[in-house]
Amino acid sequence: MKRNLAYALLVTLVAVASCSFTNKSFETSDKDKLLLDLITYVLERGHYEPKDINDKFSAEVFEDFIDVLDPTKRYFLAKDIQEFEKYKYQIDDQIKNTEITFFKLVHDKLIQRIEEAKDIYVDVLAKPFDYNRKETINIDYEDQPFSASKKDLKERWRLQLKYATIGSYGNRVADFKEGSERKDAKEDGPKSIEEIEIAARETTKSTLDEYFDFIDDLERKDWFVQYINTIVDEFDPHTFYFAPDDKDKFDASISGKYDGIGARLQKRKDQTKIVEVISGGPVWRAQSLEVGDEILKVGQEDEQPVDIVGMRLDDAIKMIKGPKGTTVKLTVKRVDGSIETVAITRDQVELEESYAKSAKIIKDDRNFGLINLPKFYVDFNDYSKRNAASDVAKEVARLKENGAEGLILDLRDNGGGSLKTVVEMAGLFIKDGPIVQVRSAGKKKEVHEDKDERVQWDGPLVILVNELSASASEILAAAMQDYKRAVVIGSKQTFGKGTVQNIIPLDNIVRSNDYGDLGAIKLTTQKFYRINGGSTQLEGVKSDVVVPDRYSYIDLGERDQENPLAWDKISPADYQPWNGYIDYEQTVSNSAARMAANPQIKLIEENAQWLKGQQDQTVVSLNYESYKKEEAKSRKKADYFKKLSDYDSHLSFKSLPYEEELFTKDSVLREKRNRWHKDLAKDVYIEEAINVLQDLKANTLKQGKLASVKG
Repeated sequence: MKRNLAYALLVTLVAVASCSFTNKSFETSDKDKLLLDLITYVLERGHYEPKDINDKFSAEVFEDFIDVLDPTKRYFLAKDIQEFEKYKYQIDDQIKNTEITFFKLVHDKLIQRIEEAKDIYVDVLAKPFDYNRKETINIDYEDQPFSASKKDLKERWRLQLKYATIGSYGNRVADFKEGSERKDAKEDGPKSIEEIEIAARETTKSTLDEYFDFIDDLERKDWFVQYINTIVDEFDPHTFYFAPDDKDKFDASISGKYDGIGARLQKRKDQTKIVEVISGGPVWRAQSLEVGDEILKVGQEDEQPVDIVGMRLDDAIKMIKGPKGTTVKLTVKRVDGSIETVAITRDQVELEESYAKSAKIIKDDRNFGLINLPKFYVDFNDYSKRNAASDVAKEVARLKENGAEGLILDLRDNGGGSLKTVVEMAGLFIKDGPIVQVRSAGKKKEVHEDKDERVQWDGPLVILVNELSASASEILAAAMQDYKRAVVIGSKQTFGKGTVQNIIPLDNIVRSNDYGDLGAIKLTTQKFYRINGGSTQLEGVKSDVVVPDRYSYIDLGERDQENPLAWDKISPADYQPWNGYIDYEQTVSNSAARMAANPQIKLIEENAQWLKGQQDQTVVSLNYESYKKEEAKSRKKADYFKKLSDYDSHLSFKSLPYEEELFTKDSVLREKRNRWHKDLAKDVYIEEAINVLQDLKANTLKQGKLASVKG
């Protein structure tokens, strides 16, 4: 679970590597074996801290692969695990000999058990649940044994499905009773508690039908990728094998753009439907499709269209996406049932939510600037194109033109990105000097410096972070903190990812390849260090002003991942702190005092502790009356914390003039910005950042007056 969280949350700090591996002959007629051979070869020769592939490694792969495939222990039986265990200490030998016997055995058994599970859940959900029965379920499956028999397994499914259904059942009962009391129950609604119970089970069954429909779409190669990544993950949490399609998605994520039609698709049963039209994309511009439209066929230019009903979603997306300037013809079933063919010219689609955005903040007739940066994006194929550093530079210039007296850089939830962009971005705020130190295994450190003496922003600066600020975010926050250039406000510490990854295309290593694109491996090759010598690995960046947030007590940092590299330190770089014209320590002290006395902060702290308690509660009652009491208690507490969103900072937020002009053509963008500004007005951290900027500005004036007196 923690491993999956890391993959979901982090856009990893990377650089595209040229292949420096020695030539080796990879000769096999089996693509799976070729991948295994290639990847272990790269890991052993390129990883920052390669591991011994021995019996201990084998046992860890064994345990982790079973856990990845069956985390809730509702497929495999205890006798299956016993059958697998004969390979527990042989996986290392199989890896070295490019054998996949263990994978084949486990995969074949998994497919068999999945087919059996389909019958189990249908059978369980065909019978009513007894909500008067006093029983509980433990939803912490890690230490629970696998079921000893099919009978025990069916009972586990029954408890899990009852747990999945009881919430829906409870909500329907409450609505039914409320409607009955008001005597306005819908004529086509349930007429009894029995009908409600049936409807709740049908909802759960529909959800399971969709889930297994997705599972059925997975091919053997998809399961093998899971196996490969279980092996890879033993080296560290950020080394990862990308199958070809996954590499494309990663590239789109890190660059914030891709070539296509500009619509997000989702598969529901056999239907491929549009669930979002991306603002600014080809579909949005042409107004040719809308949310809810179902795509039936896909045709390329003048070719015959292909029926995609029942096709895997990934395969359908491959057909719809394509190079900029080409045409795709989609046969769609509209929401009203009509069917027509729509021709769309593909174009580059930019995912605006990935890009930097800014706002002007007004307090007491004074202007301040805010830049929100979701990630450190870059196009590795062409750095001259749009990237985070150049975009932030533009926003800084625009905010200066609009009279900003201080600047907030919001890096909360920013999982990282390009090393090059973070070094350039840091240079916007200092004259010149080192930004980050990087060390490869067995080599001397490298110091990455800003050599441009221009300072784009020399005014007061605050950086906002939280537990999900990682990698490149930590480099920037750490550098500004070490220079005493900015006040860092946020969580006790940031995520703690202090490693650098390179993308190694596997095709670059193989001399001849009959299998097409082999994908790529994201490989940890370096560690980075602050300019003061300390690593951010595990430790993260400790905020100057520590404030709680909803993540404060939840385990989600690097230290909570599987197999993280250790913390260490190296010699500091040669640097001079920002020429201190501000009373830095006093400003930090003032902010900490304000935060400690702020009622909203105390409420946030209370909420964080409650969320931790909710997360730790693993035994749940499946008796409806007991469940209802617990739900009522939780709902009451949740309602209590709703007042967090009632907070009013009394700050005003406005878009800059260039965006105001865009709004005349893009009502979607206007709505997004209005919603963002509304949320910002309730943000106590933004409010405190403004207070700090005012203190820094006031201290600047104070220092100036003292200098005048002394002069």
